[in-house]
Amino acid sequence: MFPQPWPEVPELTARVARAAFRKGSLAIRARDELGAWCRDADFAGCYQAAGAPGISPAQLAMVCVLQFRENLTDRQAADAVRGSLDWKYCLGLELTDPGFDFSVLSGFRGRLVAGGAERLVFDLLLARLIEAGLVAAGGRQRTDSTHVLARIRELNRLELAGESVRAALETLAAAAPDWLAGVIDASWQDRYGQRIDQIRLPASQAKRDALAVQYGRDGYRLLEAVRQDSAPGWARDLPAVAVLRQVWVQQYYREVSEAGEKVIRREAEQGLPPGRTRIVSPYDTGARCSQKRATRWQGYKAHLTETISDPAGDDPRTGRPAIPNLITNVATTPAPVTDIETTGPVHDQLDDHGLLPGEHAVDAGYASADALVAARARGITLLGPLLAGAPPGGRAGRYPATAFTIDWDHRQVTCPRGQVSASWTCYDNRCRDEILVKFPPAACRPCPARGQCTTSAAGGRQLGLRPREVHEAVTAARAGQDTGQWKARYAARAGVEGTISQATAVTGLRHARYTGLAKTTLQHALAATAINLIRLDAWWTHQPLDRRRTTHLQRLDLAPAA
Repeated sequence: MFPQPWPEVPELTARVARAAFRKGSLAIRARDELGAWCRDADFAGCYQAAGAPGISPAQLAMVCVLQFRENLTDRQAADAVRGSLDWKYCLGLELTDPGFDFSVLSGFRGRLVAGGAERLVFDLLLARLIEAGLVAAGGRQRTDSTHVLARIRELNRLELAGESVRAALETLAAAAPDWLAGVIDASWQDRYGQRIDQIRLPASQAKRDALAVQYGRDGYRLLEAVRQDSAPGWARDLPAVAVLRQVWVQQYYREVSEAGEKVIRREAEQGLPPGRTRIVSPYDTGARCSQKRATRWQGYKAHLTETISDPAGDDPRTGRPAIPNLITNVATTPAPVTDIETTGPVHDQLDDHGLLPGEHAVDAGYASADALVAARARGITLLGPLLAGAPPGGRAGRYPATAFTIDWDHRQVTCPRGQVSASWTCYDNRCRDEILVKFPPAACRPCPARGQCTTSAAGGRQLGLRPREVHEAVTAARAGQDTGQWKARYAARAGVEGTISQATAVTGLRHARYTGLAKTTLQHALAATAINLIRLDAWWTHQPLDRRRTTHLQRLDLAPAA
């Protein structure tokens, strides 16, 4: 890469584009309003210092964003660079510029992933928005997540085993064909000559079990063959072979006895790996299986965070907001990662850009006692419903923990009947973990309210408490979320669901275009950048994003009857 300044728009290109787009277009306004928001030098870490000059990475980044804006394939995006006047205006190209081959876009994305710069394009636009004063720290923001389907076929366990062997064979057949021909025979071509999901698997369970064991033997034989001295030294390090090794650890094990070696397929009793670590496809080792209520999927999760504009700042004549709602963070995680696990990392990423919110509206999945206290330490009010604790024994009508009076200074708890606790036990010296409070059995046994307090046959009531700071924060939060004022403020959180709907409809957010967590992260970053441009364009042109359809009858300006 040889960094060049962002090119000026050629005079002929500007004249023809403005004549063709008299009202302008998103690509034209993005160039005019934002200027050179990304530069070649920003991508220096993804390129070598020597070699033949390449295409401007800043221009390729803009092409990728416009590609997601139109939800185009690489071929369609390359054609748009050659044939769309507004794209040529945005990129500063001559009308006669022939563009580039569509494969350049794939290579550019590969450079971003290899350089660990999956979020770079999104971060560059975010920095430009901060500079323009359109996003800032201390305001209100909201976050929600949605499921993302990986770009793989869903395989059952039998298909996964067979396809893992086939993927390794395909790689070895291309990399070391002569060596592989001496390891396998014609029967392997019959079993693995085509994709496993394209062949007819046995109908009977006995034959399917036998085929699973055959796959297991073949996999072990192949893994042993690549470790022999006769095998190429690099064969064992091929990615497909490494995936086969991981899948076999998760799906099979061997027992050696006097009768010989026995290959056994793992079942639940032999210890199958949890969903967080279980590989579901040899072609995308980052995808995982997860389920949320009735939705089950294999892939990832996308978490979007956006600003919440203040309606008080809207223009009373046009309804135009003073500042548009813009996406400030996008995060991609494996599917089994829960929302609460991402609350802290989302705050970390916002903090890196100096965009920590004063109030962060989330759903119950992102809120917990620890998250509430951790957010407060950063100066953030985490606005999310905390689920009420379950009553003792899971039965209604019993005294909840909130019915007990806690004296933190003297480390005592008083029950609703006036009995004082007998012990206060901390699991560490400073009571930073859970605290166990016990009431004396002698006082609890004759208590007339025993049936409303504990189910223990002989012992007294026990109470588990969190540290004082956490307990008081949770108590205050649960009391506040029942008020009308809290519910009115929390109503703004629902708007982020519209953002997810927009990203899904416009950019195909819920379907991964590429394989792997890193490339899917890049996809979501580009999609979020495109959504921000769409919202900026609507704000520049005074067009409401939530425009609703009206009938011809509704459009009639009829005066109300007297």
